[in-house]
Amino acid sequence: MFDAICKYLVETFSADFAQWLLGKAVSFSELSPSELLLEPIRADALLLQSEQQILHLEFQTRPDPAIPFRLLDYWVRIHRRLPEREIRQVVIYLLKSQSPLVHQTAYVHEGTQHSFEVIRLWEQPTEAFLSSPGLLPFAVLSRTNSQASALRQAAERIDAITDRNIQSNLAASAAILAGLVLEEGLVEQILRRELMQESVVYQSIKAEGLREGLQRETNLVLRQLDRRVGMVPAELVARVEALPLEQLEALGEALLDFEAQGDLARWLETNG
Repeated sequence: MFDAICKYLVETFSADFAQWLLGKAVSFSELSPSELLLEPIRADALLLQSEQQILHLEFQTRPDPAIPFRLLDYWVRIHRRLPEREIRQVVIYLLKSQSPLVHQTAYVHEGTQHSFEVIRLWEQPTEAFLSSPGLLPFAVLSRTNSQASALRQAAERIDAITDRNIQSNLAASAAILAGLVLEEGLVEQILRRELMQESVVYQSIKAEGLREGLQRETNLVLRQLDRRVGMVPAELVARVEALPLEQLEALGEALLDFEAQGDLARWLETNG
């Protein structure tokens, strides 16, 4: 979810991120992972390109010991494909952490060393995120004595945006990132719920959440069925997987009385 929000913000407001990270206005476009040959690059890696430069961003909510080698791997693959361009790699940590991993800025192994940049949002001044629309959702994660106050400042600036689509998408993005550090009720007090619900970003993430919830419920019911009546045949599995959430929940209750696979088949005939 957080990867999707960061990806949307970077792709939509690339000039804002260039100004923040590079200190100058640079026009970037997205670099497709399919252009890098070999295996596709991870979906959460954000790659932007200008005529002279590649900007590779990684947003992380938690420390990950695999990050340094992954950045070396990406650097080699990008350089092989576009050797004439400068490559800037930046890891942006969203949530405050005491782990030494969030201070690691190089991959070192025997004679190999590869360096990259690291930004810990909780060390960045709030003001850095209040002057550009694309950075507003990150204000709540910045260095501040009051995360709620930082979110209110961002909300005021979002409310001043005249383009309704941009306004609603930024509000939804801010709400989701604020959920990392603030209670949902407080976030909804600060950011207008009806505005967030208009957002295509909000609707997309809500739909994804529903899909994930349905998949979790399906997997749970199938595991319970396997324990209750033995390995469920593929044709019955397919019918269970086709059930909507409400019927899956009903099946989850009904299967407690099942004694054989025939009970499942009869229940599906009646309710499926």
